[in-house]
Amino acid sequence: MIDVRIATASFDAGAEIDRLSGGGIGAIASFIGIVRGDGGLATLTLDHYPAMTERALGRLAEQAVERWSLTAATIVHRVGTMAPGERIVFVGTAAQHRSAALDACAFLIDALKTKAPFWKRESFDDGRTGWVEARDADDQAAARWD
Repeated sequence: MIDVRIATASFDAGAEIDRLSGGGIGAIASFIGIVRGDGGLATLTLDHYPAMTERALGRLAEQAVERWSLTAATIVHRVGTMAPGERIVFVGTAAQHRSAALDACAFLIDALKTKAPFWKRESFDDGRTGWVEARDADDQAAARWD
């Protein structure tokens, strides 16, 4: 089962984990991303092109399911304006064995940072704003899965 959703409202991580539970699994791995408040960040705004984003996230989930023989994969990614401390992303994977669930979850987290078509804009308490640029560290983390 693959479940990919783009949301404007927060999500219930416990409910997402419960949805991953079921027969034939031995492990669930999950990740919850939180908006950081580094450097006086006031808000983070994510924008996207819905059809393109949903397809891209669906392809990433399909790759994870196939590569690690997952029984389920869930990606919930928020868009819109969020404040520090708010949940921004949930990634969950279910598999027969923990190593597959953990590796697939890590793959999806790294892939979302580098391959998901979101545009991120930061606004700071002092009035500065700017687009978030790609980071070499994210590209290096994603490269380990190639």
